[in-house]
Amino acid sequence: MLGFVTTPGRGASDRLLYGLADRLRADGLTLAGAIQDNIERAAETRCDMELHVLSGADVIRISQNLGAGSRGCRLDPAGLEQAVGLVGAALEAGPDLLIINKFGKQELEGRGFRPVIAGALLRGIPVLTAVNDKNLPAFLAFADNLAERVAPTPEATRAWCLRAAGRQVA
Repeated sequence: MLGFVTTPGRGASDRLLYGLADRLRADGLTLAGAIQDNIERAAETRCDMELHVLSGADVIRISQNLGAGSRGCRLDPAGLEQAVGLVGAALEAGPDLLIINKFGKQELEGRGFRPVIAGALLRGIPVLTAVNDKNLPAFLAFADNLAERVAPTPEATRAWCLRAAGRQVA
């Protein structure tokens, strides 16, 4: 099973998935994946991006400070690949669910978490991710009719995850 949410507004999917992970852990699910935390900086227009690896306590900065006035991509590919490696290794333990912060540009290009998502699906581990409207066509092509849109609410995402993991929705 491959579920996805699309949310309006900057950082909305990050906040949704962050809260969802806490709730699913309280429900007793074993999670793998990474959720993003955006840390606002005073006097800066751009936040710092960190990935929290759900299978442990690792927090990895995935943004770079490129300096004032920069317009380039702030993603730190080394940080992202470090997180990808940790999440991929966590699949070996057979988690109940994989949560990936987003199917973004790196995944569109075949990198980032894309191989981890495919690996989880091949193992029968359900996956939930976020996809923005711009990336949706490419994500749906990747998903090849496996993707299911999930309403972007705490209740709907929790219910989908519990069902996907074979748990009873309370």
